[in-house]
Amino acid sequence: MGDDLNAEGAGWNRWIAVASAVVLAAAAGYAFAWQEVIGAAVLALLAAAAGAFAARPPRKLPEPAAEGSASIDDVHPSITLDSLENAAVLVDRNFGILAMNAEAVDAFGAHALGEDIRIAIRHPAVIETVTTAMRQNRDSIREIEGIGRHSTVFRLRAGPAGDARLLLSFADVSPARLAERMRADFVANASHELRTPLATLVGFIETLQGPAANDPAARARFLDVMANEAARMTRLVDDLMSLSRIELDKNIRPREIIDLAPVFENVATTSAVALEADKRQLVMNLDPELPQVIADKDQVLQVLHNLMTNAIKYGRTGTPITVTAERAKALQGEVVRIAIADVGDGIAAEHIPRLTERFYRVDTGRSRRLGGTGLGLAIAKHIVERHRGTLEITSEQGVGTAISFTLPASVSQI
Repeated sequence: MGDDLNAEGAGWNRWIAVASAVVLAAAAGYAFAWQEVIGAAVLALLAAAAGAFAARPPRKLPEPAAEGSASIDDVHPSITLDSLENAAVLVDRNFGILAMNAEAVDAFGAHALGEDIRIAIRHPAVIETVTTAMRQNRDSIREIEGIGRHSTVFRLRAGPAGDARLLLSFADVSPARLAERMRADFVANASHELRTPLATLVGFIETLQGPAANDPAARARFLDVMANEAARMTRLVDDLMSLSRIELDKNIRPREIIDLAPVFENVATTSAVALEADKRQLVMNLDPELPQVIADKDQVLQVLHNLMTNAIKYGRTGTPITVTAERAKALQGEVVRIAIADVGDGIAAEHIPRLTERFYRVDTGRSRRLGGTGLGLAIAKHIVERHRGTLEITSEQGVGTAISFTLPASVSQI
């Protein structure tokens, strides 16, 4: 570098000397003809330029990196990796991580850069895929579950990237697998839950076509049972479809800001008939200074209706149902906590952790007899999770059950 600067300085000195000579020659132009002055100046400039470039040492090109010693600084692989949509990792022949794009850093952490891929991502399937691609010098593809910070399902593709390096591409296929699992669950659960009412309907239809064909009293009784079973199947299908829609949108956070007062009024109005029939009273304990919340109004109504239905079904006749709403603090900031409590038999502690599972029932016979589908709390849980809230169930046998959930308060109201 120093030699280059010295050569450049020497060249500039020659140029300055020649230019000075030209100026002096022009000043003394009376002693020469103008054509001779200009011609001499041009020849002098060309000669000086040739001398300057001849004296300047040749500029050296950077030597290529030795095989297997590529790094982020000399190959700049991150420029290419950052243009990729999927998480991407560049690995050298010794399995060292040379570069990662932003998606890969989010999935595996920045600490993985420079580490051995077999240590940074300790998963047998990843190690096998990378080793196979390196040994056979061809693409190796495999679907891997449970790696990364978020335990994501990735479709890993490891392929040659030149200079004994591998490019690892991690395509997130979690949404696709979730949709497949949802479809499989829907078919399995629907077939299981629909089997009983369908069998009942088939049995009564056969009876009406045979022995009870001319029995008006039996026909009326059987048709009433068939109507109830058909209504149960309709509720079951509606709940399954509702749950599927909620799960598909669970990563899309609601943005609407709503007032809760009209929501509670709606719940009180729609529950009035059922409460009166069971000689129940609805007690509302609402904070008068409740803030607005960030929520999907229809889904909040669905949660409240599901919880109210459970309280009416499983609470004792003639006892009150209490609805409470108040401000509360949570890790994510201020929230509104809503709780619905009944007075009833309560639930044994061992059942509480599983109450939000699909089709889980403490008393299967009683639940079906009361028209339950076993999906109400599962739907409530998924809606609350979509709102980034929490759902809690507390119960004491012989006393009753309380179910509460939180909704994020609007920032402008805090």
